[in-house]
Amino acid sequence: MEDCYGDMHGKMCYDLLRFAENPILGIIDSTKAGKLSKDVMPQLPRGNTPIIKDVDEAAALGAKALVIGMAPSGGLLPDFWYPMLDRAIEIGMSIVNGLHVKLGLRYPNLKPDQWVWDVRQEPSGLGIGKGRAHELNNKRMLIVGTDMANGKMTAGLKVLEAARKRGIKADFLATGQIGIVLRGKGVPLDAIKLDYACGAIEKGVLELADNELIIIEGQGSVLHPGSTATMPLLRGSCPTHLLLNHKCGLDHLRDFTWIKFPPLKKVAQVYEDLASAGGALPPAKVYGISLNTQMLTEQEAKDAVKRAEDETGLPANDPVRFGADNLVP
Repeated sequence: MEDCYGDMHGKMCYDLLRFAENPILGIIDSTKAGKLSKDVMPQLPRGNTPIIKDVDEAAALGAKALVIGMAPSGGLLPDFWYPMLDRAIEIGMSIVNGLHVKLGLRYPNLKPDQWVWDVRQEPSGLGIGKGRAHELNNKRMLIVGTDMANGKMTAGLKVLEAARKRGIKADFLATGQIGIVLRGKGVPLDAIKLDYACGAIEKGVLELADNELIIIEGQGSVLHPGSTATMPLLRGSCPTHLLLNHKCGLDHLRDFTWIKFPPLKKVAQVYEDLASAGGALPPAKVYGISLNTQMLTEQEAKDAVKRAEDETGLPANDPVRFGADNLVP
């Protein structure tokens, strides 16, 4: 996380702190070394994780793998990070890389038991989508959003936790780098050729067919001019339920101030219309509203939940702040 712990590009790091089963021994950011993670990001769990200066200090703590914790727009690696990665390989650490750059090509000669996991790689054996997921008898919940990077994966994992606590046999289909690292498997959607994207999602859903509930991680937004992920997710998963995710605190897309958010009820209708294709395909309804209220105070968050429920007539909640029990389909 060199020079970026605490900023908006640290999604991988923050979700590992929130959900990872593996122990996290330290966060590398020399600009904040000596502090604890909670000193910079008090809202995250594992608050006593030390912030350290370099990979040598990480290795001294017993770290075996270095995870690239940032997720910048476009998935590119800053040039000044390469010496740190080179050093990690030199001293025997493995690397988890969720960015578009292929580090396995840079480090072909590894020590025994050392590896580089380039998460964004297209699987073999893919074909076009055929809509086969609609033949399943289970519930398939796809998280859709009003913007990119607004908490769709986090909402899905919190709903998964709540469903399993309720005794529902449920699983989560990861479709992005962070979800795949957390779950150990999934579909790296933005690394797949467009012709095969629907088929890849369909294949992932069918592999989880024995579950009562499949939660499909959402990507992007139909409101975003640079997003292409919604249609493959809709067509590949043939969802029965849609959870609409929205980040509170802005009236416009984060990166495009000229694009204002329509009312949530209208956004929900857009997604429902896309899912059914005017009645040609099975319908999917937005059944709930998941809110990311991290920019709000506690009372403001409660008020936002109430407004969303009043506007849409649907259950709403911030699953991180208040739990996801009412968002289980």
